[in-house]
Amino acid sequence: MGSSINLLDNFKVESVIFNKGPCDELENTLIEVLEENNINYTSDLRELRLDNVIFFFLNTKVYDNENDNSSVIYVTLGNKDFIFMGDASIEVEKDLIVRYDLQNIDVLKVGHHGSKTSSSKEFIDEINPKYSFISVGKNNFYGHPNEEVLNILDDSKIYRTDQSGSIIFEIKNNRLNIEVCTLKIVL
Repeated sequence: MGSSINLLDNFKVESVIFNKGPCDELENTLIEVLEENNINYTSDLRELRLDNVIFFFLNTKVYDNENDNSSVIYVTLGNKDFIFMGDASIEVEKDLIVRYDLQNIDVLKVGHHGSKTSSSKEFIDEINPKYSFISVGKNNFYGHPNEEVLNILDDSKIYRTDQSGSIIFEIKNNRLNIEVCTLKIVL
């Protein structure tokens, strides 16, 4: 969220979707900038339709912390099921298991950068992802991803941005193609 105003300076943004729950000071500042630039924004979405694809926002409960109010998004592209966990914790995962049938997910965007607060064994066993990807900075201060989480995800093929750089998922002819874009910098 901290770099969102910088994104507005460098990309054409038509609309912004906020997490559930009350806005904090940073989000209120962003709203001011959005209004100054006539950019639409919304929150509390249940679904978003883009062409013939429906993105379902599964996290409909308001929790007492910003991470748990993260948008959790489920989408089927071609014949592949994706779930994007944001920074949602184990508490949210428990709620999702009770409310939805999320078995045999093809691609999981791992919650909270692979932190030990997310990706419980119960949740991962329930959704049984074939591929898991972790968005995480190299040598980050928090030591993410957590080793225990990596062990829990061991039955899926794991992709990490700290090791592979950008990761591209493409559906073509109902086949999932995964491409890693490792950057090599020579000084």
